[in-house]
Amino acid sequence: MEAPPPAPKADLAPRNTDGPESALGQLRTLETLESTYDAWAELKRDHAASLIQFREEQARLAQQGSFLLGAVRAAGMDTGSNTPGLQPQGAASDFLRDAEAKLARARDAVTQREAESEARYQAAFTEVRTTLLDRVRRYLASSQPHLTLLLRRVGAERSILHVARVGPDEAVLLCYLLTQRVPSRYGFLFDDSTEDLALAPAPLYPEESIPADAVRPDAQGLLRVIDASVDVLPLKGFVPLRVPRPGGGEDFFRLLQRGAVMEVEIADGPDFRSILTREEAERFAGHLLRLKLEGRLGLDIETG
Repeated sequence: MEAPPPAPKADLAPRNTDGPESALGQLRTLETLESTYDAWAELKRDHAASLIQFREEQARLAQQGSFLLGAVRAAGMDTGSNTPGLQPQGAASDFLRDAEAKLARARDAVTQREAESEARYQAAFTEVRTTLLDRVRRYLASSQPHLTLLLRRVGAERSILHVARVGPDEAVLLCYLLTQRVPSRYGFLFDDSTEDLALAPAPLYPEESIPADAVRPDAQGLLRVIDASVDVLPLKGFVPLRVPRPGGGEDFFRLLQRGAVMEVEIADGPDFRSILTREEAERFAGHLLRLKLEGRLGLDIETG
């Protein structure tokens, strides 16, 4: 019987990748909030590509192993050979053991490289988050967000409150000032994209442990997401804040981006409403005024 061919050598060479170094280089070179978020976004893309690469490598090795097993089985069933049956089966078994050992070493090598890569990426994510939080705090210490509150009366006892549009840097700072957390994306406040034209834009991004089917919670669900977060909020299109009640407790408000203004809404059961009672509007304005008097926020109030 012709000896089986030598077991193929597994391809252990990694594909070209810069790992997290490119994103970290950008992070350390520029110190603006936008560049920090750009570095974070690049790191997320590179990490996702790295995970796909390792999955493909493991799948390729699994396919190679399956193919070899099938080839050996086919060789063992070759009834056209003049060699006694035990010899080809024994040779095939030796070949299979050798091939499986090489593939096992290849899989172990890929697993090791994947673990090392993941450790580097997780360290990079920690550095990006820490750097972002530090920069936001330093920005807030030197420059306050400035809001212009616009009052629009609806009858004698009802009103609508608008806040003039702010820039992207101010939106990030305002989010941190009001929640002690940073948004997960730089342009979060101005993103009105939707995956379904029949639906309003979702208030959350599918990230930071939020699954794709949970991006549209009701008002109380949003509050639970905020409470469960630590440093980062995957907010989209609004800024949340809590306003104390005189008798204790808090109301959940949000500043919802609507073109040139942000509309003030209050949680009312599972929904939000924008027409506020006089007491609610005054209490919201008073909360912002307290922040101004504490030196944490610039504020102008205009009535119309």
